[in-house]
This record gives sequence, C-alpha cells and structure tokens, in this order.
Amino acid sequence: MLNVAVVYYSSTGNVHRLAEAAAVSAGKAGADVRLRRVAEVFPQSQVDSNDAWAAHLDATRDVPVADLDDLEWADAILFGTPTRFGLPAAQLKQFLDTTVTLSLQGRLVNKVVSSFTSTSGAHSGQESTILALNNTYYHWGAIIVPTGATDPVLTTPGNGNPYGVSSVSGNRPGNVSDENLAAMEFQARRVTGIAAALKRGFAVG
Repeated sequence: MLNVAVVYYSSTGNVHRLAEAAAVSAGKAGADVRLRRVAEVFPQSQVDSNDAWAAHLDATRDVPVADLDDLEWADAILFGTPTRFGLPAAQLKQFLDTTVTLSLQGRLVNKVVSSFTSTSGAHSGQESTILALNNTYYHWGAIIVPTGATDPVLTTPGNGNPYGVSSVSGNRPGNVSDENLAAMEFQARRVTGIAAALKRGFAVG
C-alpha cells in the first residue's frame, strides 16, 4: 500500500478545497491517504477579526492536525498553502521548521513531494511560494514532482503553472473552480503514480 499525506494550511477555505480534492484523487489511485491541516498559530483574537477566517477554522476543527508522524508514515506528501507576500503562510512554515530532527536523521530522504497554492490575484506570488517550499524539500533529500506541462487541464487560465496547481480566489472564501479541482486531482494522481513506481523500484533494488 502506498501512503500519501496531504498537509495544508487554509485560512478561508480555498486551499482546503484543493487539499480535499487531492486526498480524494490519491485515494482513487489506490493510496492510503491522510488529510491533515497544520495548527493555527495566530491568536484567536486575530482570527476572530476576520469572519471568514473564524468560520473556516471552526468548520474544519474535525480535520486532524498534522504531526511529524504523518510525514514519516508517508511515501508521498502534497503540501498546500495560501501565498503571503510571495511566500508560504507562517502556519505551514512553522510546521516545516519542526522537521529538522527528521531531516537530520535522514528520515525524509526520498519522500516524493509536491506543492499547491491559492492567491487572491493572478500575479500574487504563486510560483515564488512553491519555489520557496522546494527549498525545504532540497534539504530533506526529497524528490520533487512538479506539474509541468503534462496535461491539458493545466493550460486553463488561472489554473496553475509548471510548478504546482494554483487557484485565484479573488479574496472570496471557497472560490475554487471545477477546473482548479480537476487540476488538483491530476497533480495528486501524478504524484501518487510516481511515488508508487519509485517504491516498486526501491523494493526491487
């Protein structure tokens, strides 16, 4: 059985919807899947200052919070985050910062990883956010799987880039198109398929 973890942060629901689509797609491809949100690190008073942020946090309280065991368990990991000034959200970055012990012990080597994001506008740092996440994966010794120009679904305007699926929310909560979800499903299938092939290859080798 191939193990796939979908680990994400979402403030108002856009990345959450993409993460759910990824988890469903990986499951359909035959993987055992864990959908995990990273912990909120901002104070509740700040969350409550934004109605959509507070509503989404409350609506997803039943989604398990990610921990390091989820990363060690997984053969493949898809990470999702909104963009913050062209960088990953602080909540996901804080979680990634806790992986140093696993990394130093070589327990994240050869994990297959891929990333996706959502931004308010079309030129709001989608590519730079995914590239910033890749810096972490290089240190792990992980195997990065981009979307590339590998499927027609990725050519729809506002539907991603060669680095990973991205959506444009227009600052509207849960504003993810059917095309975005189809692209996310494709990315998850691609990651799952490559991870399965690598796992078979390592077993034979």
